[in-house]
Formats: sequence, C-alpha cells, structure tokens
Amino acid sequence: MNEFIAVVDDEPDIVELITLHLKKAGFKSAGFFEAKSFLDSLEKQVPDLVLLDLMLPDIDGLEVCKLLRRKEEWASIPVVMVTARGDESDKILGLELGADDYITKPFSAKELVARVKTVLRRQTAPAESKKIEVGDLLVLYPEKYEVLVQGRTVDLTSTEFKILKFLASKKGWVFTRDQILDYLWGHEKIVLDRTVDVHIRNLREKLGPRAARLIKNIRGVGYKLEP
Repeated sequence: MNEFIAVVDDEPDIVELITLHLKKAGFKSAGFFEAKSFLDSLEKQVPDLVLLDLMLPDIDGLEVCKLLRRKEEWASIPVVMVTARGDESDKILGLELGADDYITKPFSAKELVARVKTVLRRQTAPAESKKIEVGDLLVLYPEKYEVLVQGRTVDLTSTEFKILKFLASKKGWVFTRDQILDYLWGHEKIVLDRTVDVHIRNLREKLGPRAARLIKNIRGVGYKLEP
C-alpha cells in the first residue's frame, strides 16, 4: 500500500492524528492547514485520495471540492470529507458536489482508515475489459472508467461510475438502494438514506436529458437501467 493521501485540516492535532494512523496502515501522507497550500501542491503531486475538512481558514472545503471536480486532471481524485458539520443537509451538499464519502468529527481513527481503504478499493478495483452498451445512447468501458453518451465522453466520479456500471450489469433489473449501497461500500457503507438518490441525481445531470431517461426510479423500491 503506497497510496498518497492528502490531509487538509486547519487543526494540527487532527492532521497529526490522521497522518499517524495512515502511516501505520501503510499509506504515505502529507498535511495541509489551509486550502491554498493544498491546491498549490497539486501542481507537483496529485494525491490518490483527499481527506478534506469543510471549515478551512481561507477557502471553504465545499468550494475546494467544487474546484477539484471542475478541473479535468483533478476531477477523478476521491474526496472524503471530514468535518464537525454533521447535519444531513451538509452531508447531502457534500455528496452533491462530488464527495465520495463523509465522516463527522469526532471520529474513530480506525473507522477513518477503513473508509479510506474502501474508497480506494472502489477506485482501483480491477474492472471488466468488455464494454457495456445500453441502447444506442450509452457505452461504458469499465477498464478505463470511461462513459460515452452518443460518442461524447462524460466525466463521472468513481462512485457515479460504479453505480452506473452496477445498473448496466443487468439491464432491466431493479436494484434497491440497500443493494446499491452494499455494492459500493459493503459492510462499511454510509448509513444515509439519501446517499444513492444524490448520486443518481448527479449522474442524470451529467449524462444529459436523453441518456438520463435510461435510469428509471421504481417508487418505493429503487432504480433500474433500461433502454
């Protein structure tokens, strides 16, 4: 395990605690106490994952997440938000902006490391080489984490891609929200009712109006992908 984790938090004690436990787990890490120094560092080294506090002294963590998702070379970096703001509305907003996971303070260091490993497994898990076609609109290349809508490449987060691939693996089958969460996180999943709905909404927006209609909501059950 040589993945490089960036820890962005304005509390030195928190940064020290997190980096210590990441090191024990076999990760490389660096701490940043404000957003600007972290963003500047991306020009030299892009991390494999970012642990991002929301309440930073210079730029709000949600704005940092938005900046990462806007720039093509940074858009696929997994982001785990770590913050004292535990309201559901904050969690939903973080997920809507493209965060892959959300941990509230105070937290267990062991749980945080477990979440990091889970997100990285989703990012680096070996994918099937066979392309998946959904009608004449949508093509997925699991090996490359690439999605084309009518020949146009669509940039998705790793979580959005995994959900789309899961639905496309059995076209026409209805998957419950719990099944989707189990596929994404297994026993370490986030217990948040609207997590799947938020990712599906983001996914539909990125796919565009025609392809978005392929993802159907089965009221009271879950979702399916159907040409």
